[in-house]
Amino acid sequence: MWQSAIDVLFQGRNFVRLLEGLWVTVRISLLSVLLSIVLGILLGFIMTSKNPVIKVVTKLYLEFVRIMPQLVLLFLVYFGLARTLQVNLSGEFSAILVFTIWGTAEMGDLVRGALESIPRHQYESGRALGLSERQLYMSVILPQTFRRLLPQAMNLVTRMVKTTSLIVLIGVVEVVKVGQQIIEASRLTAPGAALVVYTTIFFMYFIICFPLSKIAGRLEQQWKD
Repeated sequence: MWQSAIDVLFQGRNFVRLLEGLWVTVRISLLSVLLSIVLGILLGFIMTSKNPVIKVVTKLYLEFVRIMPQLVLLFLVYFGLARTLQVNLSGEFSAILVFTIWGTAEMGDLVRGALESIPRHQYESGRALGLSERQLYMSVILPQTFRRLLPQAMNLVTRMVKTTSLIVLIGVVEVVKVGQQIIEASRLTAPGAALVVYTTIFFMYFIICFPLSKIAGRLEQQWKD
């Protein structure tokens, strides 16, 4: 039984299809991460504003994203928005939009926390040395912020990659969806194919996420010492 299940994995283009589905997952993750980093950095600086209106609006945005499950957001955008506004949104576009909304909020909060963790005397010392605001940020504040931010940002990237598995529920043909199709096609000839296929998918995610997690942990430990 197990031999037939393993054979299913390499039968025809099954394994290649899994790799193609993995590329869809990686592509959606990369686009979402890149957009989240750019928008999150901007949001993080905005969140440090002393303006009470800005603080309330950004806080509400952050809390809304954290409270609302990503799956509900996916359904809300892909099904709700399309029907209400009669907009034709593809599954991939909806996924990138939702993960960017989520990632921007999380990245923005990380940037805000990193900026606010810089001691006030760093700002005062820089200004006392005659540095302009631009020089102060470029030479003193941002390098320290980057060191604090990078390990946490890489952990966020890992979470975003893993969460993309939810897009199977809105019909995107990514690695999990392809796996389901292979299992369904071989359910009579190889009942044990599900374990083999899902184990393979697990290792595909592991190969992507584990190095990111290890690098984040090493950087955090190295910069802490």
